[in-house]
Amino acid sequence: MAYIRKFKTTSGATGVQVCYKEGNRVVKTVHVGSAESEAGVEKLVKKARGIIDAGKNPLFNLDRFNKK
Repeated sequence: MAYIRKFKTTSGATGVQVCYKEGNRVVKTVHVGSAESEAGVEKLVKKARGIIDAGKNPLFNLDRFNKK
């Protein structure tokens, strides 16, 4: 299971991490970045969601509908 963790750094910025748990233990942590503004934190959260989604297989393959 993966989740997004937000925390305050010593400099006062907000850090964003992706944490992976197995059972009740955190087995891996990926630091996405840190930002001082709320807009910057939202960008980092979107990036973290992309990291989590990259490890998932889609339920449906919709590539045949995406014609260019």
